[in-house]
Amino acid sequence: MTQRMNIYKAAPQVYKAALAFSQAAGQGLDEKLKHLVELRASQINRCAFCLDMHTKDALHHGEDPVRISLVPAFDEAEEHFTDRERAALALTEAITVVTDGFVPDEVYNRAAEHFDEQELAALIASITAINMWNRLNVSTRTPGGHYKPGQY
Repeated sequence: MTQRMNIYKAAPQVYKAALAFSQAAGQGLDEKLKHLVELRASQINRCAFCLDMHTKDALHHGEDPVRISLVPAFDEAEEHFTDRERAALALTEAITVVTDGFVPDEVYNRAAEHFDEQELAALIASITAINMWNRLNVSTRTPGGHYKPGQY
């Protein structure tokens, strides 16, 4: 598949704004949890660039390869993910697939049991940010496979 354009070079102000939003969104959120959320949204959205980036960054920050491989089945892999992580991943799925109509109360409430209001706000913002990046990269066919940990 050929990249359609480099949107970040064509619209550098978009990249700058997206980066600022992402950095603000993730403040106060556990780095390992953030990687799991980024991986799950990127899997759902089929974003090769983001999957490459966040898998490599997660491994670089000490994430277990087994956990990375089990992210798509987090609810069936209870021994590998905490209740808090599973709640965050369920919320990630609900927000990412919002075309189903809404984020169900039970999913939101499950996350609210494990995160205080500031953490929950950061989690929701981080999920929104990765979905933004996924959509920018998928629509322009940004290729995966060339990312080096910590590159961005």
